[in-house]
Amino acid sequence: MSGVLYGVGVGPGDPELVTRKAARLIAGAGVIAYPTLAGAPSFARAIVADLIPGDAEEIVMDLPMRAAREPAQAVYDDGAARIAAALEAGRDVVCLCEGDPFFYGSFMYLYARLRDRHAVEVVPGVSSVMAGAARAGLPLAARNERLTVLPGPLPEPELRARIDGAEAVAILKVGRHLHKIRAVIRDLGLEPRAIYVERATLAAERICPLSEAPENAPYFSMILLNKGDDPWL
Repeated sequence: MSGVLYGVGVGPGDPELVTRKAARLIAGAGVIAYPTLAGAPSFARAIVADLIPGDAEEIVMDLPMRAAREPAQAVYDDGAARIAAALEAGRDVVCLCEGDPFFYGSFMYLYARLRDRHAVEVVPGVSSVMAGAARAGLPLAARNERLTVLPGPLPEPELRARIDGAEAVAILKVGRHLHKIRAVIRDLGLEPRAIYVERATLAAERICPLSEAPENAPYFSMILLNKGDDPWL
């Protein structure tokens, strides 16, 4: 009998935000899979390191730091093949994913490769957007407001148009795009309403008005913006 692949969201960084279901699956796992980036330690693994059994087999998928998609896709091909071998041997596999597996999560690439041949269950996790809003004390949307989630790498004209037409905005993957994003928000006259959140829920967390944000932002940063007045009232 084939094993089950579990795509498990481990949240934004605070181990206490790992769900009970995720903790149970990880603690009982015989095989753990997770991505790393260019040989660096896995952030997802670090979040739940104390839950991983000492005798668990670990499948590491090391992704290169390249703009081209092909090298990363080759890594996912290889990782999916190694996971499939474990599943076909009747072993369950728990794949760790930062935040939520289906919200900009790396697990979706494995899911696409394995879902037609193996049983797959996705275990949702706390996303960085929800964690960032909670830590900043900024309600994202109320009543009939629409929340627009945007990736920072979008071209400037598209970013401007989408922010201008939105009611509440969460901009992710800020990193090296901070200068462009800040300029767009400032030009739209919305900077006083924008909050910068860096490494939400971690010891190095930083939350401040966008006007006070640093010149350089890490990948794990976001900008939250709500145009409404007191949206929680």
